[in-house]
Amino acid sequence: MSAGLDRRQVRRAFSRAAAGYADHAVLQREVGERLAERLDDYPDFAPTRILDVGSGPGHTSAALRSRHPQARFVALDASPGMLEASRDVLGAGVHRVLADAEALPFADGSFDLVHSNLCLHWCEDPGLALAEFRRVLASGGLLLFSTFGPDTLKELRDAFAEVDEAPHVSRFVDMHDIGDALLAGGFRRPVMSRDDFTLTYPDAATLMRDLRGLGATLADAGRRRGLTGRRRFEAAIAAYESKRVDGLLPASFEALYAQAEVPAWRLRDR
Repeated sequence: MSAGLDRRQVRRAFSRAAAGYADHAVLQREVGERLAERLDDYPDFAPTRILDVGSGPGHTSAALRSRHPQARFVALDASPGMLEASRDVLGAGVHRVLADAEALPFADGSFDLVHSNLCLHWCEDPGLALAEFRRVLASGGLLLFSTFGPDTLKELRDAFAEVDEAPHVSRFVDMHDIGDALLAGGFRRPVMSRDDFTLTYPDAATLMRDLRGLGATLADAGRRRGLTGRRRFEAAIAAYESKRVDGLLPASFEALYAQAEVPAWRLRDR
């Protein structure tokens, strides 16, 4: 499930975007709220140790923490800028940890709930991240995460594909591949669902400004180095312009949600 991402580029982009992230994160907040609603499927679940992976500036973490105020809460992010931005949002009592999702610095079985909103697609190896989530979850624990699927920014991807074969939009993992990976990784009762969103923009420059404000610059390891040629870029924008609907440019986002349990091991009766 390797996505071939450049980790350093991801960290730099998110650190630069940290201060103004909340101004652009309307969709991210909506997806986070819908993800948290999945906890309603487990009315008797009362985690005492929670890990939020890819916590960003902390707004989703704060909402999750309010659901379980007595739990020990750890907010983890690979971006120093994002962790710094979360200080005022999360306040005292939250442990902030700088680390990658693919190498969690915790012992096996350390958490009852691992939560991650729109982080997995920024991992160099999403499969390794899922294995780490499973490792740090305790017996009877719960994994809850969201990510973007392959239809995300399909209009922009198709427009650039008319110009050249180089990647200009990050790759995303298919919902069925995620479900298969969860089963192979030892989770049980995985449930996958999706929402399709279409945001609209007056022009491509506004869309790209929004993406930069979220830290969502292209971080594919195979991206074209240096500036894309002016003619090539203008041709791609012209191709995107042909997709206008009612005078606006559409930008599709495929939000995937996953929830899965860790088996609760019990001693056999003697």
